[in-house]
Formats: sequence, C-alpha cells, structure tokens
Amino acid sequence: MKIIHTITDLKKLLQPHRQKGKTIGFVPTMGALHEGHATLVRRCVEENELCVVSIFVNPTQFNNQEDLRLYPRTPEKDYALLERTGVDIVFAPSVEEMYPESDTRIFDFGLLDKVMEGAFRPGHFNGVAQVVSKLFTSVEPHKAYFGEKDFQQLAIVREMVKQLALPVEIVGVPIVREQDGLAMSSRNQRLSVSQREHAPEIYRVLRESTLLTGEQSPDQLVRFVTGTINNVPDLHVEYFGIVDGDSLQPVSTWQDSESIIGAIAVYCGDVRLIDNIRYR
Repeated sequence: MKIIHTITDLKKLLQPHRQKGKTIGFVPTMGALHEGHATLVRRCVEENELCVVSIFVNPTQFNNQEDLRLYPRTPEKDYALLERTGVDIVFAPSVEEMYPESDTRIFDFGLLDKVMEGAFRPGHFNGVAQVVSKLFTSVEPHKAYFGEKDFQQLAIVREMVKQLALPVEIVGVPIVREQDGLAMSSRNQRLSVSQREHAPEIYRVLRESTLLTGEQSPDQLVRFVTGTINNVPDLHVEYFGIVDGDSLQPVSTWQDSESIIGAIAVYCGDVRLIDNIRYR
C-alpha cells in the first residue's frame, strides 16, 4: 500500500495502471475509519483491479467550525485498517493541496439540497460537491463507493456527476450497523457511556415505524417517530422526513412513490447522528 500526499504524485502513480486498462475503484473518506468504511473498501477491492482511498477532512462542507475542530483524526489507525483490507493507494492530501486557491463554484441542485440535511446545514452539500468533484478529477476512477447512511449525499453526488458529465459509476453500499442497531459513524466515538446506551433507540424506533405504515399516514408516522425518540434521555430529533427516494421531497401518502425513505437527524447530547430506513 502506498500513501500519497499530492495530486501530481497520485496521477503519476496511477498513469501506468490506466495505460494497461486496469479498472480503478475509489472510496472517498474523511478518516476516523470504522467497519462501515471497511465494507465500502472491501466492495471496491472486490470489484476493481486497483483500489484508491482518500483521507481528507474537507473544511468547505462544515458549516460549524467547532464540528470541524472536533472531527476525529486517527491517521495511523486508518492506514492500518486500509492495509488489512487490501487497499493499493491512499491519497491523504493537505488542505493547501486540495485548495491552493478558494473554490468559488456554486452548484445548483434544485430542491435536492434544500431539504433534510441541506435545510439545517446550509452550504454543506456545495462543499461536498466541490471536494468530491476535485477528488474525481484527481483519481479519475471507473467506480466510486458511498455509504447509504448518507442518503442525501449519495443523491447529491449522483446529480453532480450527471451535471458535470463525469465518467464514473456511483455505487451505493447499504448501512453497516453495530450489533445493537446503531448506524456506524465516526461521530459515535464522541458519545458518552450513557449516550451510547440510548443512541440505538433511533434505529429501534425507525424499525418499529415500518410496521405502522398500514395504519398511519406519513405525517402521522413523522409525529410518532419524532415524539417517541424525543422521550428517550439524551436524544433530541432535529428533523425526520418521509420522502421520495429520488427527489427527496416529502410524500403525503404511501402511494405517492414507489421508493419511500425515512431520513432522520438526532442530537445525542451534542453529537449529531443521522440514519435512514426504507419503507418501500
């Protein structure tokens, strides 16, 4: 496994493989890796002749500077995990390498980035699109892998690829969970013992809600999920939406779409956790 820090060295290293026609898979990460990331990486290794993983905490997607400061950084642990999973190249650039000058591009995602995460984190998805497009230009992968836990991000990346006509296939990988159901996240490291005990209630309530679709409308279910989770110590729902799986716009009835997702953000103490569940 080779660790590269500059775009020039990355392109130089990839060029001979590209000339031989090897398939290149890519997993962009912000480090603090866990089994969820390892699942993405293993899928990438299985489906491509070369696997590239980036580790870069992207400042332009944090609208909360304290969140950026507190984001866990564990490079040596990350490198060890990636070596075990068969990664060929790790791209770990500095902020100066990725942003030698300010990226002033503004993407227009229509309504995709105006709801859910976008409503509470203004500018977040524009920052995601900036960095992912830069990474795609640097790596030029055939396939790129993203976790479905960040469901809205996956939709944004697919739209960005379409708008920029980038020749990369976006692969969504199902959520990886702890044994008690909590969606794996780098932020879980920040939970106290008490918070960690209560956090799995998020997924338990989401699963319970899937059993109620025959008797409750989407609006009623939103109230049920929100109220039930808010009654759990340490937990406070920032938003819960039941939306069309493609447009991410709210649905009024279960017949409104063939793909319906429930997406949620919950504060567990001061740690913000997201999750989602498919209704149909």
